Amino acid sequence: MKKFELKAEARPEVGKKSLKALRAEGKIPAVLNGGKIVDLPFSGTLKPGERLVVIDKEKNNRGIISTDISVKEEDVRKLIYTPDIFEIDIELNGEKRKAVMKDLQFQPVKDTVLHIDFLEVGPEKPIVMEVPVKIEGHAEGVKAGGKLQLSMRKLKVKAIYDQIPERLVVNVDNLGLGKSIAVGDLHFDGLELMNAKNAVVCAVQLTRAARGAQAKAES
Repeated sequence: MKKFELKAEARPEVGKKSLKALRAEGKIPAVLNGGKIVDLPFSGTLKPGERLVVIDKEKNNRGIISTDISVKEEDVRKLIYTPDIFEIDIELNGEKRKAVMKDLQFQPVKDTVLHIDFLEVGPEKPIVMEVPVKIEGHAEGVKAGGKLQLSMRKLKVKAIYDQIPERLVVNVDNLGLGKSIAVGDLHFDGLELMNAKNAVVCAVQLTRAARGAQAKAES
């Protein structure tokens, strides 16, 4: 996983007026989730931008501290417009906090970024992320005239953040005509795949030419 450094500011005001003012300044509102878990009622002091989110709603006795922040649009372009996954060091109030980007909200007409969700990470808690799939090799079925189709360009994985790779490499050398590779056929050390096991990742489809050659061989 590549590394990325990002400066952020606490965002104590979250109303529509303040959001409009932020965006006019070239900043993007964001939230840093996954912070410290605390017992409720909370007796400590929240810093600017911090708020408590109840995580045990049945007992109402545990909460997690989330932080509303803002980042400069120009600072996150390389983070947003790329398929790469980054471990982000967010500098906030003089403190660095490790995070990954979990979600983006775009303006449907202008396609500008409206909001970013970051998730704070650590060595003790697994996270779920989508990781791009990279096909490797030359399938036997393609050599026989078939067409390789990649059905899932990303897979959901669960792991400690520093064990998540930039790509999930799937070798297709032994994939024959009309055959497929499903999620359940794959294994990656240290990773748990969260997609349905029967979901097809890639397959070699029979083309018209391949069907003709196959029928000729069988006759």
